[in-house]
Amino acid sequence: MELLFLGTGAGVPAKLRNVTSIALKLLEERGAVWLFDCGEATQHQILHTSLKPRRIEKIFITHLHGDHIYGLPGLLGSRSFQGGESELTVYGPKGIKEYIEVSLSVSRTHLQYPLEVKEIGEGAIFEDDGFIVEAMALDHALPTFGYRVVEKDKPGVLQVDRLRENGVPPGPLYKKLKAGETVTLEDGMEIDGMEFLGPSIPGRVVTILGDTRVCSAAVELGKDADVLVHEATFNRDQVEMAREYFHSTTKQAGETALQAGAKRLFLTHISSRYAKESWGELEKEAREVFPETYMANDFMEYIIPVKK
Repeated sequence: MELLFLGTGAGVPAKLRNVTSIALKLLEERGAVWLFDCGEATQHQILHTSLKPRRIEKIFITHLHGDHIYGLPGLLGSRSFQGGESELTVYGPKGIKEYIEVSLSVSRTHLQYPLEVKEIGEGAIFEDDGFIVEAMALDHALPTFGYRVVEKDKPGVLQVDRLRENGVPPGPLYKKLKAGETVTLEDGMEIDGMEFLGPSIPGRVVTILGDTRVCSAAVELGKDADVLVHEATFNRDQVEMAREYFHSTTKQAGETALQAGAKRLFLTHISSRYAKESWGELEKEAREVFPETYMANDFMEYIIPVKK
């Protein structure tokens, strides 16, 4: 599980920061990539990485402001030309379905893969054997969601030494035992796989917020998260401006991470008014509240460690 920041700027593209898009790479977990927002030129940003558009399985849109969706029609079309054949699902607020359908229809873009668009509300919007994705409404100028990705706990490590001591030879039976099944040996002895598994491995939690003012939903989504990605459009002194434009400051992002009990905070959606020389100071402002804060930059990658 790995985060790849494709765009970390706010509002309009800048020389050093493109507009918002974040990839959650789940290549080991499910051989796929999930994309969060798709601002203008996201597919150009992808060209500078090892990410393959055909691997993108799901796209989660936080809200319908242009800096979060203007790259979506182009990426959907390019995925066809680049060998994408597997189904792709787009999740987002009401209006995302019309936006995609009109964009593809007017441009006469024909996709070579199944596309499903789901307009969401609050609550669990996706669940399978490995993951749950939950959404909650944030406080922005138009309907906006934050997403909480929860990896389900995994079975513990199979205790091979104990199995050998009990006369279970290595082989196909180990796979069944690893799955917690009960197997019968040639001598009739039954072995319960659950009795030979170590402690379960806790799943990881990744929270990616859309644009927002300070709100309780952001804290709830980020509760005990291994990683919290929070916008920080303004510096700590511009509280009133942040409120007026429905955004957050660096300090407010740090306070949200602290209240949520998150383990690590990444600041993103940085206004172009802040030159590169000031990025360290922005990071410092949040770190004074929440020490495990890191300023996200375009193409930054972070591997989310497995819990022990």
